[in-house]
Amino acid sequence: MLDPRLTKLADVLVNYSVKAKPGENILIEAYGIDSALVKEIVKKVHAAGAHPFVNVRDHVIMRQLIMNGTEAQMQTWADTDAFQMKQMQGYIGVRGGANIYELSDIPADRMKLYNSIYYQQVHFDVRIKDTRWVVLRYPTSSMAQLASMSTDEFEEFYFNVCTMDYGKMSKAMDALKELMDRTDKVRLVGPGTDLTFSIKGIGGVKCDGELNIPDGEVYSAPVRESVNGIISYNTPTPHDGFIFENIVLEFENGKIIKATANDTDRINEIFDMDEGARYVGEFAIGVNPYIQEPMKDTLFDEKIDGSFHFTPGNCYDDAYNGNKSSLHWDIVNIQRPEYGGGEIWFDDVLIRKDGIFVLPELLQLNPENLK
Repeated sequence: MLDPRLTKLADVLVNYSVKAKPGENILIEAYGIDSALVKEIVKKVHAAGAHPFVNVRDHVIMRQLIMNGTEAQMQTWADTDAFQMKQMQGYIGVRGGANIYELSDIPADRMKLYNSIYYQQVHFDVRIKDTRWVVLRYPTSSMAQLASMSTDEFEEFYFNVCTMDYGKMSKAMDALKELMDRTDKVRLVGPGTDLTFSIKGIGGVKCDGELNIPDGEVYSAPVRESVNGIISYNTPTPHDGFIFENIVLEFENGKIIKATANDTDRINEIFDMDEGARYVGEFAIGVNPYIQEPMKDTLFDEKIDGSFHFTPGNCYDDAYNGNKSSLHWDIVNIQRPEYGGGEIWFDDVLIRKDGIFVLPELLQLNPENLK
């Protein structure tokens, strides 16, 4: 029997997130999941009068392709998939899999080649710029383990998060976006963190279920050379199959001049992949009331209630600060009291303390008002 939650989720993806229209081409890219959700998405795309296209991927096969891939192979792969992506007006990426560490043993130079050629040319250069896109994780047993939940408990959590009232959240975000639009100086304060930067002229962008599911952040980007100070992240964060912890970054005039973590050599290899990797492409404030704890999955963790993320690497075109990189790494800091607390200041005015918004115009973003 079909789980009705899959039908509801497919409806959110097709009709709210990518807003499929008659005659449009919608690419559905499915990694390591069963066919039930993909089938429902295809139905919803057809019902909208659009044309569904499906790529079925598998991380085990992806690993093998990347592990011994040559530059010529990567370029042909990128050319082929970029051509397909250019025919699309919408993209739905559903990513699952039994083992989140499937790519962890790929050598750094192979991942760099894949990211700089394939991911850059297909996703950064075409999909993100030219399609209405949404990306989501699919609930699996491995995700339940990361969240320290039973499978049934995690599925209930997953569907509550992914099918929440994103329209209500979107309206509540308007005031924060407008505040970001007119803000110059930002200061982030917390245990081991005292960081200042400017977002003047860059403004805010709402993430309200149209690009990611789950969603729940408003983002900007620092003026590229304006970042100074130190930040100590307090959540574990995955990158290419390795879980980094205790990340501390020191900035001078926008650049990471010192980086330490549970594997300091490895993290510095990542930041040395290209010039832009040591600069920051995104600053975002997380507000999803259903996501409270980190589960080592970036799409969930970056939306955690009371969090922010500060992202080394590539910027987005709609919050453009000129930084280009093959890296875009959303690393999260939670500022609720049980994680040590913290403050966010805009132009010397306190806007959030210990994860709770304190300005009257922002109170609708606090968790009790979004559920």
